[in-house]
Amino acid sequence: MSAPVAIIMGSRSDWPVLRHAAEMLDALGVAYEAKVVSAHRTPKRMFDFATGAKAAGVQVIIAGAGGAAHLPGMTASLTDLPVLGVPIESKALKGMDSLLSIVQMPGGIPVGTLAIGEAGAKNAGLMAARILALSDEALAARVAEFAARQTASVSEAVE
Repeated sequence: MSAPVAIIMGSRSDWPVLRHAAEMLDALGVAYEAKVVSAHRTPKRMFDFATGAKAAGVQVIIAGAGGAAHLPGMTASLTDLPVLGVPIESKALKGMDSLLSIVQMPGGIPVGTLAIGEAGAKNAGLMAARILALSDEALAARVAEFAARQTASVSEAVE
């Protein structure tokens, strides 16, 4: 893997939400790789990914998960890379279970937790780009340009 961002998810069914992170990264010209890495169904794959991500060139991990949502925290416990958690909306509890599972990490295992669903995924992509922009002036300019376009798109007029 040579992409600086990895987008991982517990199931293919998480992609409709996490694709918004990918779209943000595409818009900002940031390479990523997306893969299914389940904490529960493929624990060895998760372990191998998390322990090898840094050596593979990953600099930021976006981890989306629903329900018990252990993927972001388990990944963060196995790497010193920044992990951004995106709670996926669940049917039973509307994503609150996912949010609480990701945000309630014990001290010493940080996961930057974003909003539930599409907004969280979009912001995870933007946050990953901002982290990378700290050491990439060209990317920093693209991030600033994105923010300026977003501000300019908000009309002051009510009508």
